[in-house]
Amino acid sequence: MEDLLLHVAIGLVLCFAYVNGFHDGGNVIATAVCSRSMNPRRALIVGGLAEFTGAIVLGTAVATTMAEGIFNVDLLEELPFQMLCKMIIAAVCGGMAWNLATWALGLPSSSSHALIGGLVGAGLVTMGRPGVALESLVRGVALPMLISPVIGILVGYFLFGIIKILFSRAHRGVRHLFEVLQRPCLIFLAGSHGSNDAQKSMGVIALLLASGRGELHGHLHLPDWVILSCAGALALGLVTGGWRMVKSVGYGICRLEPVHSFASQVTAASVIVTASLLGGPVSTTQVVASSVMGVGAQRRLGTVRWTAAKNIAYAWFLTVPASGVVAAAAFWAMERLVD
Repeated sequence: MEDLLLHVAIGLVLCFAYVNGFHDGGNVIATAVCSRSMNPRRALIVGGLAEFTGAIVLGTAVATTMAEGIFNVDLLEELPFQMLCKMIIAAVCGGMAWNLATWALGLPSSSSHALIGGLVGAGLVTMGRPGVALESLVRGVALPMLISPVIGILVGYFLFGIIKILFSRAHRGVRHLFEVLQRPCLIFLAGSHGSNDAQKSMGVIALLLASGRGELHGHLHLPDWVILSCAGALALGLVTGGWRMVKSVGYGICRLEPVHSFASQVTAASVIVTASLLGGPVSTTQVVASSVMGVGAQRRLGTVRWTAAKNIAYAWFLTVPASGVVAAAAFWAMERLVD
């Protein structure tokens, strides 16, 4: 039964990575497609390849944070392995349920928040309040996620202000320059998304494998198959879906021209890749959407559809508690149905 639960847990984590790809990955290509800078099919393919590459080459600092920064390792070691597998299964189910619901509604919510909410909810009903490492959770996980959207708005606002000054007297043909610049920017943004989001799934699998070997207090080893499978699942998710989120972010917040898309992409990619290298898990959805808001506000406050932004914010705030409740209910059900 333990082997079966382990394989089910790993399979569901990879399913989460796939859902993450088509849920959040759409945000990566949204501005380039909606500003008419890139062909949608080409943007999907380029974005998918860049996500896969970024997840492999930009380190595993975020995976370590996810594996070590949420639960109390001492209590986790005392947990029977079968119960740990049930906890991870419940957590991932909670995150996926919320992702699929918001995807169906076209609301860009955070897959990262959904996964963390699921892990915390399942951890609380499994081990109680002491099982969640509150200090490291706030410092290493929650704080980067709360700060990154604010940074995205500010950097987007000031970056586009600089661009406006530099190109205030440029010929209208400068539009073509920013269309061309979209391609390397898209690769940079997709690679940064792959590096941050795929590592969250890697960290959960690393936690399962380390627990099975009794190595939770040692250095968490990430086998190559874990890195490649999580990177591949995320990239495949982007290539096969994500159009609902493209419309919500690309059209729903403000009208985008190539120059606005360029500023948004540079902003979002810079924030995300910095967080990845520092080991901070952040939400690509939040960072991309907030960078679009910052660029739009620099153009003119009235150009931002604040009603749409408000709906996105509501989805962000509801994500952690909603996915946590679903995960807790899923664990409760499994405890009664699976011996």
